[in-house]
Amino acid sequence: MPAKVGAVKVITVASSSIFNIGDVYSMCPESSAKTYAGGGSFNTGDGIHIELANSNTYVYDKDKVDQPVT
Repeated sequence: MPAKVGAVKVITVASSSIFNIGDVYSMCPESSAKTYAGGGSFNTGDGIHIELANSNTYVYDKDKVDQPVT
């Protein structure tokens, strides 16, 4: 069934979002990201004690593509 839409003012649309007016069957936004973090970076909680003497994070990626979005 056709949609009747009045005036629409779009200020901004984020890079990983979808903006649609009218009828639609399926909408599937996709995005990908790569995160580099050193040892102990994503620890959460109360009273965590971490001892890292010498921590290195290597960001060189030989194949350049890990999980393609198609």
